[in-house]
Amino acid sequence: MRIVKCGWGLIIGLLLAGVVPGAICHACGLPQAAWTLYATGGVLSAFMVYFFRDPDRTAKGDDSLLVAGADGLIRNVEVLREEHYLKADAVRISIFLSPLDVHVNRIPMGGTVKQLAYEPGAHLGTYLNSASEHNEHSSILVEGHGTKVLVKQIVGPIVRRVVYWLVEEQKLVRGERIGMMKFGSRLDTYFVQADVDVLVKKGDRVRAGETVIAQLRKGKA
Repeated sequence: MRIVKCGWGLIIGLLLAGVVPGAICHACGLPQAAWTLYATGGVLSAFMVYFFRDPDRTAKGDDSLLVAGADGLIRNVEVLREEHYLKADAVRISIFLSPLDVHVNRIPMGGTVKQLAYEPGAHLGTYLNSASEHNEHSSILVEGHGTKVLVKQIVGPIVRRVVYWLVEEQKLVRGERIGMMKFGSRLDTYFVQADVDVLVKKGDRVRAGETVIAQLRKGKA
């Protein structure tokens, strides 16, 4: 299993945070305290290994099939006006991630990265629709053949960091890794409404890079 590079600091740090004071307790004749520290550090470090896992995924089917950008639960599917990036009526598909989900994000559609932004903001609960606009988040705009997709990585009340591993004008293939959200949060994907048919609904569980969430209409793929 691949581990995300940025996770190794936490994995090793938490392990050492248990081992070092545990060894001191052992040397001072406190074996019970020592083993408690060893166990705590080991369990927390093991959870970080699990959290920062990065399994391989393969997007199946042709390029008209648009895949989920995150693992998790579909929180909302709604139509709204997106003026800043798409400048069109858009379908917003919101995916909520729990701490147990894979947190590496993937691009739903192949294309070229046209805009990248990281915007400070509030830390409202990610179950609120207002979190999409007001919470701290990143914005990733990718332009494909005849359409665009906007992906927002949104932090929550506890989560304080999302990262993308991209540069502008970078070429991406459908399902490629684009970044990570640390310890929960929400990922919103915006498609131009006139260009897609949505294939998921609220309550569906999805897997990043594999689950098809929409399909490009004829002439857009």
